[in-house]
Amino acid sequence: MMLIEDLKTLTNHHIANSSLYRNYINTFFPKIINNIVDLKDVPFVPVRAFKEFKMKSIKDEYIYKTMTSSGTSGSYSKIFLDKETANLQTAKLIDIFKNTFGNSRFPMIVIDSESVVKNRLQFSARTAAINGFSIFSRRRVFALDDDYKLNLNKVKEFMEKNSGQKFFIFGFTFMIWEYFIKELIRSGQEIDLSNAFILHGGGWKKLINEKVSNEEFKKIISNKIKCNDVRNYYGMVEQTGSIFMECPFGPLHASNGSDILIRDKRDLSAIGHDQEGVIQVFSNLQKSYPGHSILTEDMGFTSSGASCPCDNNNTIINIIGRLQSAEVRGCSDAYS
Repeated sequence: MMLIEDLKTLTNHHIANSSLYRNYINTFFPKIINNIVDLKDVPFVPVRAFKEFKMKSIKDEYIYKTMTSSGTSGSYSKIFLDKETANLQTAKLIDIFKNTFGNSRFPMIVIDSESVVKNRLQFSARTAAINGFSIFSRRRVFALDDDYKLNLNKVKEFMEKNSGQKFFIFGFTFMIWEYFIKELIRSGQEIDLSNAFILHGGGWKKLINEKVSNEEFKKIISNKIKCNDVRNYYGMVEQTGSIFMECPFGPLHASNGSDILIRDKRDLSAIGHDQEGVIQVFSNLQKSYPGHSILTEDMGFTSSGASCPCDNNNTIINIIGRLQSAEVRGCSDAYS
């Protein structure tokens, strides 16, 4: 399995280039390095470590971008990218997007404020996602003003200028729900986006609190703006690039070069498909920091990709929610 070899190589790379990671491995996984034969054997870093420590395998002068993920307690992850890792992440996003939506570039409506992308050196999760997916845009417009009010006139003007074309709508799930769909419902305004597809992710906790499921989310969007191609994705700033994309039939599949494993929350032992536990994510992209194997604070279960009628046989992840004792990460929920 090529991914296992990549993960072994990355584990040894980070041991050699990060004293912090090396000491961590020597303390918690002292016998594992020469015995990695399966995903369950790959040492993991708890996602919280990226909030508490400066996890990197490059010298400061090679830091190209720093991405951040704010938490509700004020703590935040810092992810350090060199040019190589940033380029690998971009290439992976291109591959995933093309496989899902085709090889075209589209007029893009971003359900967010342009102020989010102004800082060119430090990137929040939303900044990274907006800029990352903007490579698939021919031009873009931000639907929200700086105070997060929907500027529907600006959106309609943009649509008129790009009449007859297919539109790409992007935003974090909660932003689309709270500041776009709910505002259209509240104001009674109408907009026809039947010639569009929506890509969204993150912020589900707040929708769950409002008892809005993925199916209900899609139904309301279809009724309100006539858009019927709505795709969710699962990802995190700590492992940008390796996102799990929703296929036309609904499941979230791992991308090539990534995978997922479930661990029992009681003892962190690896468990199989259809068993609920803590999610561990893998990716072969992270060279500048040890983010190739991360134990998240999310709960879920896996299914075989072969069980889905689509052509993607990669592992399916089913997200249940957060560990009860876990801090809410907030990288996509935090919007102020």
